[in-house]
Amino acid sequence: MSNLGRPAFSGLIYFAGVFCAGLYFTFSAVQGDMGLFRRAEIQADRDSLAEQLDGLKADVARMENLTKRLSDDYLDLDLLDQQARDVLGVMRADEIVIR
Repeated sequence: MSNLGRPAFSGLIYFAGVFCAGLYFTFSAVQGDMGLFRRAEIQADRDSLAEQLDGLKADVARMENLTKRLSDDYLDLDLLDQQARDVLGVMRADEIVIR
């Protein structure tokens, strides 16, 4: 009689081991370093950094435009006048300043 209970017990041990391994791999696939939640975090970070990059590219383009307009080859006198008045804090006699 003791021989009949042994195969059922080893089958139960085998099933429990396979079940635990399946749970471990499922948990790892969802919560692990390369799991679904981490992938969602990485994609959100990528989107945020892409927005920051677009903003920085726009700032660089604006600065390049201003630099070109104040260069020796192409001088924008209105921009030069505006920058000089902003830096020096002066204004013409015919201007009205509203703050």
